[in-house]
Amino acid sequence: MTTLTINGKRHDIALPEDTPLLWTLRDELGMTGTKFGCGMALCGACTVHLDGEAIRSCVTPISAAAGKNITTIEAVGEDKVGLALQQAWQDHGVPQCGYCQAGQIMSATALLHKTPKPSDQQIREAMSGNICRCGTYTRIHAAIKQAAGVSK
Repeated sequence: MTTLTINGKRHDIALPEDTPLLWTLRDELGMTGTKFGCGMALCGACTVHLDGEAIRSCVTPISAAAGKNITTIEAVGEDKVGLALQQAWQDHGVPQCGYCQAGQIMSATALLHKTPKPSDQQIREAMSGNICRCGTYTRIHAAIKQAAGVSK
């Protein structure tokens, strides 16, 4: 039995300890906001926060998440930074297909918590592990700057 704290709630999980966190969230707990993309930590669609750090849940076993605070896209709007990013995403019309957006917002939220006023280079670096097949990178960048209160 592995105990996980997800979005402030405790969950006792009866799965093998090497089960990826992604499958625990989606299949065991029905939290489908976190997406499966590549399964190899290359695309960023599965990004969640583990004690505030953006991690790839597709390659993180639940044993590594035990005793830590996990935040998913379902709860990111409860945080003022996450809420500001969600609004900026809408203001800039970022989502097209929407598949990567949860991971993008999770990475951006972690960035703004660590670096509230990031430079363009810091934004590019922080977001470099998140792929958007629709190519909305310019809008993603603008939305992050808006949420950070940084002018263009």
